[in-house]
Amino acid sequence: MKTLFLGDLSPTKVTNPLFEKGDVENLFADTVSLFEGNDVNFINLECALTESEKEIEKFGPCLKAHPNTANVLKQIGVNYCSVANNHFFDYGVKGAQDTFKYLNEAGIIPTGFGDNYEDARKDLVIEKDGEKIAIIAVCEHEYSYALEDRMGCRAICPFDTLEDIRNAKKTADRVIVIYHGGKEYCQYPSPRLLKQSRAMIKSGADVVLCQHSHCIGCYEEFEGGHILYGQGNFHFVKLFEDAPETWDTLLAVKYDTKTNKIEFIPIHNTDCGITLAKGAKAEKIMSDFETRNKQLKNGEWKNGWHEFCRKNLQNYLNVIHTACVPRATLRDNHLFAHYLDCEAHTDVWRELFPTYNQTNEK
Repeated sequence: MKTLFLGDLSPTKVTNPLFEKGDVENLFADTVSLFEGNDVNFINLECALTESEKEIEKFGPCLKAHPNTANVLKQIGVNYCSVANNHFFDYGVKGAQDTFKYLNEAGIIPTGFGDNYEDARKDLVIEKDGEKIAIIAVCEHEYSYALEDRMGCRAICPFDTLEDIRNAKKTADRVIVIYHGGKEYCQYPSPRLLKQSRAMIKSGADVVLCQHSHCIGCYEEFEGGHILYGQGNFHFVKLFEDAPETWDTLLAVKYDTKTNKIEFIPIHNTDCGITLAKGAKAEKIMSDFETRNKQLKNGEWKNGWHEFCRKNLQNYLNVIHTACVPRATLRDNHLFAHYLDCEAHTDVWRELFPTYNQTNEK
């Protein structure tokens, strides 16, 4: 099968009116050509499609978009999407129900959500011309994940997810994992994310695509499989005025399931949408990408990861100080708990504060 995978999509105050009007030309420009001739066009829907005003209580923005977004996505060729992410449940049960209604009406099949933890562990299985692929979409533990008695997104589990991959591989020709996690704005994996992604390949995954970081990271071929540590956004234009430059570039991933060949296509943001990167812009995106890929091979990525954590040290110290003072509020404590619950935040804790041991020598 010919497949296309893109990262996070969430209409913003700049683009939501264009999605409402169905302005495909300004929103997607020449990138619409990427969707032509594929069996699978898959994105991560990073918001609810709803007109509900009832936000859940969380840290960070609650994201939603006009319901016509589903029709726009169908118009450009999207036929599958993941909703396993940290924003899909921002408007609770109503937001989720509305989204599934609009996706169904547009003929877009979602994956990565269920009535409870076990129900959310359903794979997306696609069959065509005697070939079968399984897509496993998971997210880290940030607000939206399902529990034994609560609906929500399919959460990553270091045990169950590997079991799910092994089971999927028993009947599928290819297994593709969409992993919504990793540290935002960091172009290198944490040691935990690297080990976990490689374990997925060893368990039978052919492709692991890490999204959520809002930036292009680095890539490696590992034991015949493909791992992309950071795909960048798909369509997330100007959410913040002070967003880093890396927010504005992304990669489309084309994957041929029969040949196991993968291709990366550079894209960048415009004032109100996205366009294919060309000339010097494309060369710069891919050159920087290749540099990080080499760092992944020679071990220099560890320095990049550590430096990222070091620059964020004060932010994490502030969370501790605020939560531990006598006057700390329940909300302060909840923020600290969130920093312990989420895998990406835990990765930073471990990098910044390795176990203090006075007896064991290195």
